[in-house]
Amino acid sequence: MASSPENNVSLSVQKATRSESFQTKMSQHAEDAIFYMNCRAAYLTVLKSSLENIKSKEQLSLVLQQAGRNPSQKTVNKYWTSQTTTLNFDDFCTILKKEKPATKPELLEAFGKIDTDNTGYMLHDELYKILTTRGEKMTWDEVSAITRQADFNSSGKLDYSKFCDLYITTSEQCCKAARDKLEVDSRLRQQQFGSQAETSSEGITLPVSKPSPRISRKTDHKLAPTKGDSRTPSRPPSAQSCKASISTTISMGASSDRTTQLIEPDSMKEWQCAQSKGCFYLEEDGEIISHKYRLHLPQRSTVCVTIKPFSVRQGEGKSCNWLSVDTALYILKENETQDNLQLVSFTEHQNKEMFGWKGELGSGVYWLLPFTTGCRLKKVKPQITGEAKLVYRDEDGELALTKEFQAALLDIFEVIDLDGNGLLSLEEYNFFELRTSGEKCDEEAWTVCKENFDMKKNELTRQGFMDLNLMEANDREGDPSDLWVTLLSLGYNKALEMTEACPFVIDIYAEKCKPRIKAVYLEAGSWQLNRAICKSVVNKGEARVMDGCENIIIYTYKAGRRITSVIENKSENKVIIHVNNEHSKNCLSNRGLNVFAVEVAPKSTMVSQHVMPLNEQEEWLYNCVHSVLR
Repeated sequence: MASSPENNVSLSVQKATRSESFQTKMSQHAEDAIFYMNCRAAYLTVLKSSLENIKSKEQLSLVLQQAGRNPSQKTVNKYWTSQTTTLNFDDFCTILKKEKPATKPELLEAFGKIDTDNTGYMLHDELYKILTTRGEKMTWDEVSAITRQADFNSSGKLDYSKFCDLYITTSEQCCKAARDKLEVDSRLRQQQFGSQAETSSEGITLPVSKPSPRISRKTDHKLAPTKGDSRTPSRPPSAQSCKASISTTISMGASSDRTTQLIEPDSMKEWQCAQSKGCFYLEEDGEIISHKYRLHLPQRSTVCVTIKPFSVRQGEGKSCNWLSVDTALYILKENETQDNLQLVSFTEHQNKEMFGWKGELGSGVYWLLPFTTGCRLKKVKPQITGEAKLVYRDEDGELALTKEFQAALLDIFEVIDLDGNGLLSLEEYNFFELRTSGEKCDEEAWTVCKENFDMKKNELTRQGFMDLNLMEANDREGDPSDLWVTLLSLGYNKALEMTEACPFVIDIYAEKCKPRIKAVYLEAGSWQLNRAICKSVVNKGEARVMDGCENIIIYTYKAGRRITSVIENKSENKVIIHVNNEHSKNCLSNRGLNVFAVEVAPKSTMVSQHVMPLNEQEEWLYNCVHSVLR
């Protein structure tokens, strides 16, 4: 039967949207590849191998300089503390993500605060005084080295615009020199963790490296931890220096119908339900934080637990990229103490974007720990050039919120209204405050809010929330800076699009009792979550002992559209495992590299990587070689 014109138009729009989304992903992958190439180039300019660690402050400073940074001693001390003994390549990548290279506008703004008359020049005497007495003090000789440069000095004055040009040029030249050295030295090219420049765009490329415990700000790390077709490519060249290895191949079809046994019985309509919303937020360094929950069951019951991305209204023409973010929920039983949690299960079954688990739970308290791999929720380089307007002055000269900003605030309200009752309790509002300002609102301050903003039953209404933000704009006389701090911390970009957050909703159905769920924390993944992920893969996945090294076991588990591999080291010594994904097709890994290495402590288990399809509408091939380095 011929399709109608309306259906044809709809299908064309869907295809165009998917194509645009795929092209955006590919562009981001290319940018990530360039970033990691620059990381490796700088690292290998100073160190002999990407597996060699940075062993001193001096080395760290030198490597940062090769990457086009000009770190102060304060910056170096931030990452090299009294407890630091070494930093590895992943640590270095994480630091570079945080320490962005200075731009000319930023440098000019700094000089402009001193040059209040906006002359474009600074007297040498004034420059000596400032640089040798303030902040991180320079020596007289160091300042003299600047003032002796003829390119931007004349008549006892510094032309700081020209100085900024030279500063930026020198920084770029350092990066280029490191890249050039990497290109011409084939020995160095073989030593790098990943050679993305030499692989096709279908290979695994993508997101951020997981931060090391030495420089992680929030995570408490106590764990660092299907049959496919028979096509197994030959051992990749980069693994030839390894003495033991194992290859895993899984062929996956296009995800046209992503359903794996998550069937909701008709009788579930009669079950009692509890619901809570939450959100994954992406930190500046790529770390992901989210709400954590306690679930109370008053008696033993069959339950069904589900989690899925939560759809909020985005303006016309704005994409909802977070709807493709993978989600999971780990269920842990609380025993005597919160520290003593035991993994019960996790949401392994899938129905489209929803993941769920159904089974029997005894009475008591459980912890629900949301998780996303980071394959799809990642830092995105802004493609926009302008900035959305947040406030304006009406005909009477009074400040007002723009329609676009009001729409964004209503979406934010929907996300932070965790129980979905259309009101914000003090607890819900404090999660918002902790995320945006790092502080809590106490009872006294809440009473002040009650006196000034619309509330019902001691909870803030939507209108009250809007008026609170308008008050903040009035406090700054229309300056939107603080409002942008709030928006950016909640995952919005300057076009008022949510690009670095993923709202989700959790539903708990119980057959014999009324479940109660409550958000308790907003934090990064804990060591309990890391342990739960490892244990679930060990329990459910395929275990393979590494050829020639019986103490190393690789576990691989496929759940819906996600593949996770875990490494177990049973030996008494630490091991370095080389991981190679160069023969994978249409895949993306949370590690962000085709080839990388991980260090596994003695008698421990750790996640090697999570992998998902780059384009779900196409087949994908997971081919990974784990090898023990000599």
